[in-house]
Amino acid sequence: MAAGVFLFLVPVAQAQDLRHCAPRDQVIHRLATKYGETRQSMGLGANNAVMEVFASIESGSWTITVTMANGITCLVASGQHFETLSEALPPQGDDL
Repeated sequence: MAAGVFLFLVPVAQAQDLRHCAPRDQVIHRLATKYGETRQSMGLGANNAVMEVFASIESGSWTITVTMANGITCLVASGQHFETLSEALPPQGDDL
């Protein structure tokens, strides 16, 4: 999680120098061909950075990426045992 926060604080010019960053099309191609991962979700972060979660339903591998406005994508985190969840919010008024 700290790496994700770090990437949102790094200026775009510095992000290009990070070892785990490349043009988005190259990152997406590698995730698909090497790990069988496809995009599962996405969201918009600070400075118009796009956060995406890629995962392979077959192997359970997952990767979180952040793409800056200039098209450079950085790997933030990765792991195993990906699961898709759909959890309902608790009813309003319930104290937890």
